Amino acid sequence: MKKITIKAKINGEQRTLEVQPMETLLEVLRETLGLKSPKCGCDRGDCGTCTVLYDGRAVRSCLILAPEADGREIETLEGICRDGLTPLQKKMHELNAFQCGFCAPGMIVSATELLRRNKKPSEGDIKEAIGGNLCRCTGYEPIIDAVKAVSGKGRR
Repeated sequence: MKKITIKAKINGEQRTLEVQPMETLLEVLRETLGLKSPKCGCDRGDCGTCTVLYDGRAVRSCLILAPEADGREIETLEGICRDGLTPLQKKMHELNAFQCGFCAPGMIVSATELLRRNKKPSEGDIKEAIGGNLCRCTGYEPIIDAVKAVSGKGRR
């Protein structure tokens, strides 16, 4: 199958990539670019482990065909924390928000998107923002507590 050339800004860097028409954005990020934060969990958009920011909005990269990323800005957890751990990541670490860590990148990306557009989210806003990210270890409470704390609405 003939490859397609796309140009996208990925983690702040303009990239030109050759992709297969049916290749997903997740495959390109992981296999072509070596970015490991978006993970393949379900490959159906149900679990949220592949969440990235797509023009600033949290999306499931397993559901986006790579050619659709042409002209877009993509940000993974590697891009979010390129200058070091963010306050959200530090608070999640402090509150032991994750056990196994498999869901952590997608969860952090979703929460980051929320905090960028809403500096003082309600608990309902937080639950909605991370609602598409499955976590089988924590029961979500420490994750929600960390987002609340960073937004100034919870324990510090």
